[in-house]
Amino acid sequence: MRAFPSPVLSAAAFAACVAVPMGAWADPLPPAAKAEVTALLGKLTASSCEFNRNGDWHSAAEAKSHLERKLSYLEDKNLVKTAEQFIDLGATKSSMSGKPYLVRCGGAAPVESKTWLSRELAVVRAAGKGASAPATGPTTSR
Repeated sequence: MRAFPSPVLSAAAFAACVAVPMGAWADPLPPAAKAEVTALLGKLTASSCEFNRNGDWHSAAEAKSHLERKLSYLEDKNLVKTAEQFIDLGATKSSMSGKPYLVRCGGAAPVESKTWLSRELAVVRAAGKGASAPATGPTTSR
């Protein structure tokens, strides 16, 4: 006769599995994307720009802190794998109100954060095209 595990043991095993935080299985942003997001947030911090969330203007340092929290949340939920996904899902609008984030630099008119961050991401990528960029085009081996 085949023995089956006791119902108490099965329930305990199930409880142990669901008790593990989901973040334990979360994948962080891949290294290349993490480097881009880090560089992007660094550019924001180094700028003299202000960041508008829900009608209130914040310093670039405050914006960076807020966006890092959103990135962490997105990583914990396995929702982001690229810098573009971070911009689209975490740095474009308030998840509470749905209002778009704005960036204002100096005396310039505010622009939506998606526009500003996407433009700066292009600058980050252009600056990184030197030594670390993978070769493109066909390769031959001899």
